Formats: sequence, structure tokens, C-alpha cells
Amino acid sequence: MVLAWASWDWGSASFNAVMTTFVFTVYLTSKSFGGEDHASGVLSAGFAVAGFAIALLAPVTGQRADNGGRRKLWLGVYSGIVVLLMALCFFVRPEPGYLLFGVILISVGHVFFELAGVNYNAMLTQISTPATIGRVSGFGWAAGYLGGIVALLLVLQLFVQPAFEWFGASTDDALNIRLVALFSAVWFGLFALPVFFRVPEPPKLDAGERIGFFQSYVLLIRRIKALYRKAPHTIYFLLASAVFRDGLAAVFTFGGVIAAGTFGFQLKDVIFFAVFGNVVAAVGAVLGGFLDDRIGPKRVIELSLVGLLIAGTAILVLGNGEYSFFGMAWHGALTFWVFGLLLCLFVGPAQASARAFLGRLAPDGEVGELFGLYATTGRAVSFLAPMLFSICIAVASQLVPAGQAQRWGILGIMVVLLAGLLVLLPVKAPASSAPRAGA
Repeated sequence: MVLAWASWDWGSASFNAVMTTFVFTVYLTSKSFGGEDHASGVLSAGFAVAGFAIALLAPVTGQRADNGGRRKLWLGVYSGIVVLLMALCFFVRPEPGYLLFGVILISVGHVFFELAGVNYNAMLTQISTPATIGRVSGFGWAAGYLGGIVALLLVLQLFVQPAFEWFGASTDDALNIRLVALFSAVWFGLFALPVFFRVPEPPKLDAGERIGFFQSYVLLIRRIKALYRKAPHTIYFLLASAVFRDGLAAVFTFGGVIAAGTFGFQLKDVIFFAVFGNVVAAVGAVLGGFLDDRIGPKRVIELSLVGLLIAGTAILVLGNGEYSFFGMAWHGALTFWVFGLLLCLFVGPAQASARAFLGRLAPDGEVGELFGLYATTGRAVSFLAPMLFSICIAVASQLVPAGQAQRWGILGIMVVLLAGLLVLLPVKAPASSAPRAGA
């Protein structure tokens, strides 16, 4: 059952790694769509609207899936919509007139992907025990990273830098990149299937009168107040995790940008780094999962955040310069490979343990709702790292030579990670099992 559950993580990597991080959004923000600056602005606006929709919908959809015992059903519906939207990206031609269409597809896909993730994460307590929840969560994250590796390698060998001649390798009208969208849709659809056959629906808990959609928000507010009275540290953790998870997301979001802009990586080099980075992150997630079940998720997250701060500081300080250590030449590309991979190593366990932390806190019958709040709080502050990244670059551009300002954006990401660590420190670590409480 754990393998079937983790298969969804494996398949979903085609949306995260291929469509929104390393390939399709790079295509959408290229010169073909009216210039990088204009296209990037439209894309970021689309993501901002999507973030607002997720924050508004996630907790209520999770709550209703909990009450109705239809968690797996809605996971299937939302996943199917994401697959359809990815497939429609095939029709986004490399012309400025198609930019808005592509941004809408990706942004709406983000909304339904996050709603699917609420139900998927809530299944964690169904397929694990209090003694294994950390390693199961880590295994799921590792499956996602490894799925991203395989998907990216196939995309590289079949479409971006084809190993053999075939019609899908044609760059005419960006056919190769548009076919990547179809490949990603098929990948996600196929590997999402096992969870629907192996993981059962939770029991239906809502035995009373069914309430309307808007009434669900009234119930949500009442439950948040009750949760704060009974378990305030759950609310504190949601706030702390929202901050440091924004920093974790920024590591991957801006990693490729910094690799290309500051360290001179070509697209194929960025994809190669992404592959190795996912391998390292997967190893980190697995190791972090085992540590989680032994020393607790809070310590794993704290150690990971400290490791991220050290590695990020090294990249910021060393930059793309050339140095000599004990007679050995050290250049900028090596700096990014070494400390960039260290960043990936610590991202994995931080992400996995954050999910396990919340799983330990979730009362019976409120798991989906709590993971909905997890998604909502994350989206509520998702502007922090991008905003500070931009501000740091803008300030640095006035103080450093041209072409050297971008790496100072790393400082903005580290500020977010440090803030998340400081907010997390006073949060009480969860017990070995989740509390048992009603609505």
C-alpha cells in the first residue's frame, strides 16, 4: 500500500519538475512569447492568482473530503484535471498570442494540483503508524525526487537533446517542447493509478445533516478556534512551516535561474544538475525519514534548516569567482555543484519531516482539513521568498558591478529560511502519536 501511495508522488514529479520548474515554464518565459521580462511578469501574476485560490479553497475541500469519506475520489478528480490541463499545454505555440493561454493552463493546474495534494498528504495517516510515519513520508518524497530524475532524463534524451532522430525531436514550432507536455500528462496519469486501487477510502464521518459549501467556512473558523484552544502549538507549527517551506520552495524555484544567470550553466547543464540534485534530495529524504522516527521531526527540520543556511552562505560568499585551496583550483561551477547539491540534500528531509510533523498532530477525522490549512498557510506567505529575492537583487545592482547582482538574491532566500527556523524553535515537538479529538 505504501508503494501504491508513493507512486502518485513519483508521477506528480512530471508536473513539478518538468512542467513548472525546469522545462515548460522556461519555454513560456522565452523570447518567443514577447520577451523574458514580459512573459515572466504574466506568469508570476498567474501564479499569484492561483495561490489566492488555493488559500481560499484548500482547507474547505479537505474538510469536506474528511467528512464525506471521499478523499480518494477527490484525489482522482483533481489529479485527472491536472493531467488534462498538462495535455492541453501541447497547443501552446511559441507565439505571443499563446502566452495567456499557457499561463492560465499552468496556473489552474497549480490550483488543482495543490487540492489533490491535500487529499494525498492526508492519506499518510492511513498507510503508516506513529512509529513509521517519518520514514513513510520520507519514502514518498524520495519517490517524487526519483520520479523527477527519470522524467527529466527521458525528456532530455527524447526531446531537449535527443539521442536519436524522430519526429518528436523536431524544434519546428517548438514541437519537441510541446510534446513534453503530452509526455508529462501521460507520466502523471499512469503512475497516479496505483493509489486508487490499493489505498481504501477512509470511513465516512459526517453522519449528520450535510452542510453547504459556504457553511463549511463557518465550520472551519469554529474548528480553528477550537484547535487553538486545545493545541495552540499546531497553529504555531502551521505558521512556522509556512515560512520555512516558502524558503525551501525558493531553493528549487530559483536554483535553475541562479545556475544559468550567475554561474553560466546552459539548459542541458541545468537539467543535469536537476537530475543529480533530485538524487541527492531523495537520499536526504530517506535518511531524514529514518532520523525522524528516532529523534523526532522537529530536530530533523532544525538541522536541515541550519545545513541550508550554511550551504547558501557558501554560494553567496564564493559566487562565480576562482580560488585556490591548498594548491587546488576552485572555480564557480564547482562552487555551485558542491554547495548546490548540499542545499538539495537538506531540502529533502525538511520537506518530508514537515509533512510527518503535521501528520503526528492531526486528530482523527480532521486530517484532510489540517493538511488543507497546511496548504493555505503556505500559500498565504508564498510571496516572501520571491519578494526578498527580487529586493536583494535590486539593492545589490546599485552596489556591485553589472552581472554580479543576481547571486545576492540568495540572501533573500536565506532570510526566509532563518525566519522559519526562529519561529519554529519555540514550537512544542509533537507526541509519538496524533491526538484523538472530534470536531
